[in-house]
Amino acid sequence: MSYPHRSSDVGAHQEMMGTHPEMDEMRQRLARTASSGPAVAIEGLVLLTGLYAAISPWVVHFAIQSTLTVNNLIIGLAIGAIGLGLALAPERMFRMAWALVPLGVWLFISPWVVTLTHSARAGIIWNNCWTGAVTVVLGMAALGLTIGLARRSRHHH
Repeated sequence: MSYPHRSSDVGAHQEMMGTHPEMDEMRQRLARTASSGPAVAIEGLVLLTGLYAAISPWVVHFAIQSTLTVNNLIIGLAIGAIGLGLALAPERMFRMAWALVPLGVWLFISPWVVTLTHSARAGIIWNNCWTGAVTVVLGMAALGLTIGLARRSRHHH
């Protein structure tokens, strides 16, 4: 990889990367898609799902199981951060939406994986399975918006 040394090289490099007409159109389409009704709904639901996952140990009363409590708090905050990022910088964060899928899968399986004795109560299991499933569905929906956008962009030319 070479780095530009002259200021004219830097300008040419930035011009080539920053003003490519297809990239500009893609950014504009992504901005429009990100402000659409479905995208706004997904952002809000991701944020709420993450916040719920983070507080669920206290809602479902399993905060005494410290490993699962810490797990849900961290995963919930990560999901919430993605939701907040989708709301604040959607054109950049929609590319991160795929991360919701493994986070949801982890929430789903964590009652069996994280507890040392694999003895999570039914309420904990139901809580994490539903929260994990919702997270996966929201991740897939956000991915669907992003993939649909990329396809429309390609077919449009």
